[in-house]
Amino acid sequence: MSAYVLRRLLYAIPILLGVNLLTFVLFFVVNSPDDMARMHLGGKRVTDAAIEQWKVDHGYALPLLFNAQAEGGDKLTETILYQKSLKLFQFQFGQSDSGRDIGYDISQRMWPSLAIAIPTLLVGLLVNITFALLLAFFRATYLDFWGVVICVTMMSISGLFYIIGGQYLVGKLLNLVPISGYDTGWASLKFLVLPVIVGVIGGIGAGTRWYRTLFLEEINKDYVRTARAKGLAEQWVLFGHVFKNALIPILTGVVVVLPLLFTGSLLTESFFGIPGLGSYTIDAINRQDFAIVRAMVFLGAVLYILGLILTDISYTLVDPRVRLE
Repeated sequence: MSAYVLRRLLYAIPILLGVNLLTFVLFFVVNSPDDMARMHLGGKRVTDAAIEQWKVDHGYALPLLFNAQAEGGDKLTETILYQKSLKLFQFQFGQSDSGRDIGYDISQRMWPSLAIAIPTLLVGLLVNITFALLLAFFRATYLDFWGVVICVTMMSISGLFYIIGGQYLVGKLLNLVPISGYDTGWASLKFLVLPVIVGVIGGIGAGTRWYRTLFLEEINKDYVRTARAKGLAEQWVLFGHVFKNALIPILTGVVVVLPLLFTGSLLTESFFGIPGLGSYTIDAINRQDFAIVRAMVFLGAVLYILGLILTDISYTLVDPRVRLE
């Protein structure tokens, strides 16, 4: 197992290097530090002296790849590539263009993101699997037909509709919970209820339809016909055999999503005023704070690769056909 995990981690290194270099090209070659300085200082009429001073203050006055004026190893380390990109591999995110410590902001904002994402994932998983099993049990009936129609309809509706509709109905008309905002400790629960409900409802259509497809695919296999031929009740066949064997693709989707819960939801956090990493990224884009955007892109890539590795490992736990060499 340890050799397998190590091999998967080594595969991740060139992928992260590619993501890092691509991000570097986009932010420092296509969009040069001079362009960033002009955007922050207010347009085309800014003086060259002001541009140079802004670059010095924010660490963008260094050469891109090679510092010929430095000595020894500093020729490579005293560059924008090393200071702004390669240091991300050490999880040294540095300062934002507005002067804030990005690492500290991430450590503070990750908790509101997780407070929304984890309950939404768990409750949504329970609701979607329950509805999917119900439709699979009553397959080829009117309940199954109209259930699929409702799922497709819900999939066709934008997520913004659920957010705005939930805020208007639950927050404004019924006045049950606050429309937006956040607090610390147990007082934050009243601010998390509505985002979680909206997230669960918004995912019912796609989730139920996906799991229903998995269950119906398992139902048509030989082992299910054998179980029925032995006289097992349909409920036992569905829950004891079909559900168990459908766990492999279900586990794949869940494990891949787990690390990405850390980065939060861009739309949900922005509309509900939750100070998580999703709204942190949106605010950075609006302010054109590219230091934060670079850090979040790299962090998202790391977490996504971690999710893929966890998925590969989880296969060995639920599928006896998988063997590690």
